[in-house]
Amino acid sequence: MAQKNVKKEYTNGEMTIVWEAAKCIHAGVCVKTLPKVYNPKGRPWINMENATTEELKGQVMKCPSGALSYYMNEEGNQESKTLETKVEVLENGPLLVYGTLKVTDKDGNMETKNKTTAFCRCGQSKNKPYCDGMHVKVDFQG
Repeated sequence: MAQKNVKKEYTNGEMTIVWEAAKCIHAGVCVKTLPKVYNPKGRPWINMENATTEELKGQVMKCPSGALSYYMNEEGNQESKTLETKVEVLENGPLLVYGTLKVTDKDGNMETKNKTTAFCRCGQSKNKPYCDGMHVKVDFQG
């Protein structure tokens, strides 16, 4: 289920949504929240003109994998301010950590994550420690 490291940007002039395919776990939160904006079968699959900037911001913040992020065009693409940390376990899915955290991988590489980070719980991800959606393929229960 691993995807190419594709990164696409979509804008409505006021803000830009960034989608990173490799992070997407296909939870469908985007499509369920704003179906008039997100259409996985459409090209482009994100039509920002079908929602307000505030609606788009709210939806992006709900993305469980962090595959969707945004920046305000007048501010440029800069890191978000530090956010309060919150942890949520998704039934039969990943561990979601909301907020700002520093993650060090097995090779000692450190990266700062903002907003939402989905960590693998099933042990089958090809992108450990992050979830890549394999829990669905292996029918993980937990």
